[in-house]
Amino acid sequence: MGERYLKSVRLLAECMQSFERRSAEHARACGLTHAQFDIIATLGNTPGMSYKELGEKTLITKGTMTGVIERLEQKGLVERTRSDCDKRSFFVRLTDAGEAAFHTAFPAMVSMGRQMFADYSDDDYAALEKNLARLKNAVMAGADTCAPNTDPTKEII
Repeated sequence: MGERYLKSVRLLAECMQSFERRSAEHARACGLTHAQFDIIATLGNTPGMSYKELGEKTLITKGTMTGVIERLEQKGLVERTRSDCDKRSFFVRLTDAGEAAFHTAFPAMVSMGRQMFADYSDDDYAALEKNLARLKNAVMAGADTCAPNTDPTKEII
């Protein structure tokens, strides 16, 4: 039978890579990188948020976050201010130009996603979300039990 899950994992990875490519193309058409779009979309319709909040709400790593925000600031799309409570942290919010970029880029990205999922019914979404949540739980649970010196390519005898 082999490792049946590998086919599913590969299919999942291919779906994610394809989605990332298509969404990155749409972000570039709006003059943004995918990471910049993620920040703009997350800050849109909010008064702004801290780096910590942005890290929790985006898929951008802490190490990448600062550079992305700096480039958005250079483009005039966000502004950073030091937190009144903690002088080591920053509060980030969209500028008027950033709000305009959000109101252009976000609907375009939503429209692209709507086209990709045009054939999905409510039942399809429910089944997909159920299975993805189940997979996420299994992966998260497995992350705690992996032995650090185990070589997954070697057969257990």
